[in-house]
Parts: sequence; C-alpha cells; structure tokens
Amino acid sequence: MVRGLLGKIASRSISLAGKWQQQQLRRLNIHEYQGAELMGKYGINVPKGVAVSSAEEIKKAIHDAFPSEKELVVKSQILAGGRGLGTFQSGLKGGVHIVKTEEVEGLAGKMLGQILVTKQTGPQGKVVSKVYLCEKLSLINEMYFAITLDRTTAGPIIIACRKGGTSIEDLAEKFPDMIIKVPVDVFEGITDADAAKVVDGLAPKVADRNESIEQVKQLYKLFVECDCTLLEVNPMAETADNQLVAADAKLNFDDNAAFRQKEIFALRDATQEDPREVAAAKADLNYIGLDGEIGCMVNGAGLAMATMDIIKLHGGTPANFLDVGGNASEGQVVEAFKILTADDKVKAILVNIFGGIMKCDVIASGIVNAAKEVSLKVPVVVRLEGTNVEQGKRILKESGMTLTTAEDLDDAAEKAVRAAAAK
Repeated sequence: MVRGLLGKIASRSISLAGKWQQQQLRRLNIHEYQGAELMGKYGINVPKGVAVSSAEEIKKAIHDAFPSEKELVVKSQILAGGRGLGTFQSGLKGGVHIVKTEEVEGLAGKMLGQILVTKQTGPQGKVVSKVYLCEKLSLINEMYFAITLDRTTAGPIIIACRKGGTSIEDLAEKFPDMIIKVPVDVFEGITDADAAKVVDGLAPKVADRNESIEQVKQLYKLFVECDCTLLEVNPMAETADNQLVAADAKLNFDDNAAFRQKEIFALRDATQEDPREVAAAKADLNYIGLDGEIGCMVNGAGLAMATMDIIKLHGGTPANFLDVGGNASEGQVVEAFKILTADDKVKAILVNIFGGIMKCDVIASGIVNAAKEVSLKVPVVVRLEGTNVEQGKRILKESGMTLTTAEDLDDAAEKAVRAAAAK
C-alpha cells in the first residue's frame, strides 16, 4: 500500500517504491516489528509491541506486556504493504485489526500460517509467520512520512504529507500539492531548517514543534547510519498525549552495505522472498524474477537489459533478469540454468553471451553440464560471440544437445519468442 505512494507523488524524482516491491529488487526488507525495534533504539517514538508466532507466545505476550490493556492492535507480518486492506485466502478480511484483548488469541490464530493477499503481494500472496501485537494508541491525527533516494539530487529526499493512512495513494494522486518534498545535502546532512520544512509539511496539530523536529532528525540519522534505501512511516501519528509517534515502520536497506550492517542483515527473512532470488544470491548471481515466459541468461547488466527489450520488441515477455557477470564459473552457469528451469512459467530459454572477460567455452560447458543435471523440457536458443566463441560452439555441437543457435541478438530473440509460442 504505502510503498506505492512514492511512485504516485514523485515519479520524476525518485525510484518507484511500489515498483521495487513488485519487481523484488535485491535489497533487504525487514518486518514492521523489526523496524519498530530499530527505530526505538534511535529514540524514535513507537508503540509498545511484541511479535508472536504461536498460541503460547500470544498468551505470554498479553500476560507480560499488556496485563491491563482492554484492546490491542493485531498486525499480520509480511514483507509487503497494503495489509490493512488485504484478504486472507481463508476468507478473513484485513491483515490489521483492533480487537478486545480476550479476542486476540482467536484472531491471531486465524492469521498465523495463512496466506495474505494484498495489492503488493500479487495473487499468490505471502504466508503470515508472525503477528505483531501492539498497544492501541488514541490517535487524533494521521500523517505520512518517508525518506528515500533521489536520483535527480543524488541524495536522500524526505517526503511528508499532512494526511496519511490507507488511502494515501489516492490522496497523493488527487491532491499532489499536499505532498512536501525536502532534498537533503548528503555531505552537509539534515539541518534544522530542513527538518522544520518537513514538520511544516506534516502540519502536526498538537505535537510540540521542536520535539517533532528532533524526531525527524533522528529518523534521518537512522536512514543514513543504517544504509537505508527506504524509510517509510504511514501513519506518522499524533496521540492524545501530544506525542508524535511512528505508528508503522517500513525499512529497506542497501545490499551493498551488508558487510558493515551485519546485525541488520541477520534479520533477513528468506521465507518471504522469491525462492529463485534466494538461490541466485547464494550463487552470487544477479537475478530478478519477472512474470514472462522466456528465461534469460546474459553476461553484463546492460546486455541483459537490451536482451529483455528485444524480446519485448518481438512480442515476447522476459521471465527474469539474470546477469551471470563477467567472470562466472562453470558452476554458476549450472546454478543459473537450475533457477531458470525451476520456473514453471518459462517456455523457452535465451542464452546471450558476448565474451569479453567471460569466455564462451565456459558458458558452453556450463550449459552442457546443466543439461546433464536438469531435465531440459523447454527449447534453448543460444547466441555466443567473443572470446573463445569457436571452442564454445564446438562444445555445444559435440554435446549432442538439441539447441537452436542464432547469428545475432535480433535473430536470437525472434527464435526464442517463436519457440515459446510453440510450447
């Protein structure tokens, strides 16, 4: 839900957060309860909450953390937005509910282990392995707050809106003037003036202005120090006791920072990720799963993008982005083929290699060995060019495999689309 807002309100200046979720780019995404705990460490006001995964944990959490609460908020935990308006495949409506304390165990039991479908999960949904029990706050105002990276200014940009909640995307589309965007100089860092502009955009009704400015500065500090690519709070709320509270927490982190953010990256929940991408990451392959029918294995990100474009040009749709890199081993090529053939939607595979650092004979050997380990049930179109191309072609020819060779990329794409259509 909320990630889609960024695409609505700042499509010209920032990467589309909603698209990121749908395309499943390789960046760490953590659960709401984990984000709230991290925010709390930075002095950011968050609701009291406990994550649970069983009936026993639910009973203990209520007894220990909420002994005198009459109502609690029960939030399903999946790595996707739109939970409040989602629907479980079991028929239960909504992944977020406010219920009486004595009803919490029953409701949470209906969520745990069930599949929740939202606008961002796709029709397949995601399994709820944990629910987050939170204190019910008396909210008198809901706003929207986010920090992401802006390609135009080459630095962080803070986005604020005086209205927040489940209909924020529609609001942003109908009333774009309500959105305030404050770019931050990455070298200077956030200033009091920057934070004040953000607070003015939030337009709090009762929260202390100076305290609100400090909260914004702490949120920015977390964003920078933890190598975030997205920090999103919807709603950023005001409570009856005049506090500014981050009532929700959505955080993504740059995978390139894993070496210095070990504690954060230990939070990764691989069960919520595309299993193909998990397998690719283990093999050190750059893979992004898509919804098409033609599997692609290419060396080099630029060539991979061009390959996908030409497939579309010829009427096909790519099933993935897969860059094996410039120095892939034969083992990595085998793993790449395993990932491609594990996708039931793939009706043909296009291998497009331009050998520079990457040698065509290594790719050819990988294809042959992969065919021995994986039962190839779809046609394979291969275009090889560059270093050791003749050796590569000879390896393929002598393997006895049924392969379709191509003279150039245009020819390869045309043959792959035709082969997929014939399946």
